[in-house]
Amino acid sequence: MSATVSNQITNIAAYRFAELSDLKPLRENLIALCRQERLKGTILLSTEGINLFVAGSAECIDILLRTLRDIPGLGDLAPKFSLSEHQPFSRMLVRIKKEIIAFGVEGINPARFTSPKLTAATLKQWLDEGRKVTLLDTRNDYEIKLGTFRGALPAGIDHFRDFPQAVAKLPEALKDEPVVMFCTGGIRCEKAGPYMESQGFRNIHQLDGGILKYFEECGGAHYDGECFVFDQRVGVDPALRETDSSQCFRCLSPLAADDQNDPRYVAGKSCPFCFKSQEEEMTLSISRREEAIRNAATPLPGSTPCDNFRPIVIPPEYDGVTILEAIASIFSHTPHMDWQRIFENSCLLDSRFQPVQPSLTAHRGDRFYRKTPADVEPEVSVDIRVLHEDEAILVINKPAPLPIHPSGRFNRNTLQAILQTVYHPQKPRPAHRLDANTTGLVVFTRTRHFAKFVQPQFERGDVEKTYLARVMGHPPQDTFFCDAPIGEEPVNAGARQVDTENGLPARTEFRVIRRDPDGTALLEARPLTGRTNQIRLHLWHLGFPICGDPVYLPGHALGNRQTLPLGEPPLCLHAWKLTFRHPLTKKATTFEAPTPDWSFEPLA
Repeated sequence: MSATVSNQITNIAAYRFAELSDLKPLRENLIALCRQERLKGTILLSTEGINLFVAGSAECIDILLRTLRDIPGLGDLAPKFSLSEHQPFSRMLVRIKKEIIAFGVEGINPARFTSPKLTAATLKQWLDEGRKVTLLDTRNDYEIKLGTFRGALPAGIDHFRDFPQAVAKLPEALKDEPVVMFCTGGIRCEKAGPYMESQGFRNIHQLDGGILKYFEECGGAHYDGECFVFDQRVGVDPALRETDSSQCFRCLSPLAADDQNDPRYVAGKSCPFCFKSQEEEMTLSISRREEAIRNAATPLPGSTPCDNFRPIVIPPEYDGVTILEAIASIFSHTPHMDWQRIFENSCLLDSRFQPVQPSLTAHRGDRFYRKTPADVEPEVSVDIRVLHEDEAILVINKPAPLPIHPSGRFNRNTLQAILQTVYHPQKPRPAHRLDANTTGLVVFTRTRHFAKFVQPQFERGDVEKTYLARVMGHPPQDTFFCDAPIGEEPVNAGARQVDTENGLPARTEFRVIRRDPDGTALLEARPLTGRTNQIRLHLWHLGFPICGDPVYLPGHALGNRQTLPLGEPPLCLHAWKLTFRHPLTKKATTFEAPTPDWSFEPLA
């Protein structure tokens, strides 16, 4: 890993149409490289090429570029560079997509064919001469607000996917006239040009390098205004200098001076194009919270060694026995000899944090602490999203792997610890539990008062819960259920088992959403009770284990791993919807989390 530290972050943006193959191993290699070099941003891979926005130290960016240029077809990859004081991205994503620039039209392959390119100098010469030519602006309407070529014809679109419909509305006579299309940097025209030719336009050219290349070589001749850019600058003038233009925090519309003088414009909150004061206040609040969460989790709190102290309170049934007997019985899944070693190493402490002898008599209510010597905690995902926040509750979209509360090897790398850092002096507490490997909705209460209203709803089973799960196999029925009782005692890696004699009552209802050709199925799961691992165990018991589950394996086998390492294929279980009575309104309120990537398409 490069060790050089720089005060500035190098940002690169680049695209290249090339016929790429072996995308899955390429993706894995790039993920590993970017993680090693601490790069963040997004790389889109497709059989049609690559599109990327990545930031990091100059040395690490150089390593990435050398690696990319060694890929056949990307040897002449030429990025645009800029510098920033702070890392603009919160995570590193490398995704395989059907297209590197969303267009949605089959048969367009810029790696093999694209329309003739017109240099900036040639376009300027044509315009100087007054040559008859139609300038077609292929950008979105909100980009054009800041400026465009004099007399240019706007496509009239909100998204590049709308371009084919815009072409269908162009005058028929334009098919025989010279058309020069342009965009910011050229990538959209690489597809727009061939599409227009396929629709019968016989004299199409694309401005090589887009507006930015034109500014670089020809300045502002024949151009009115500035150019919208997709970075922190918002707009640049023909000298490629950052302008005073701003961008709306909410709707992303570029804002010229007049827009910023409008009374509906409030910096960081609203603009004349999207003024919704109450809604925007919530959005702004959530945005600030998520930024604070990123700061609290970067670097990971548990990435530095620190002694952990886990509290243990003696239940009434162990009153009068030795502390060793009590502890070994309470935590029966830990071997007795392990507890003996914990005492020998002075890692069981009393309320004064003094070592305890195993022969000490324990009494109900006594508090002890198990000390875990300094260690670095495993890495977790901290892509934590706040879906709702008010004075009573927080609704979080939890990533995975990420434990909710301290347990096992995790103490500070937990959702609860991170949120309590961000919301200090408040101490948000989870109203229910979600496995570390499960993604989706988690409700936190902000005070003990509100916890007394929300937590009992989960304990009584009054909350309607809906999960998404991708399972191995195709259930024969579209709807089915499982009511197998679940044992209380953990076995391998904390797993539970079906216990028909002494187990707790449990029922889960399932509905098949989709059966996929890869042999998996997407299900909707509704647990009517709240037992540990209930959905995972019931599906495993029925012969349809959840994809990616490290504990409940195919063939009714049990694994020995609990929390998946960061970067491994995910457990395909997602807490999708929750309905409960809100502590402020006392009315039933439903929250829904965005669906995960694995729910859209069959697993690779």
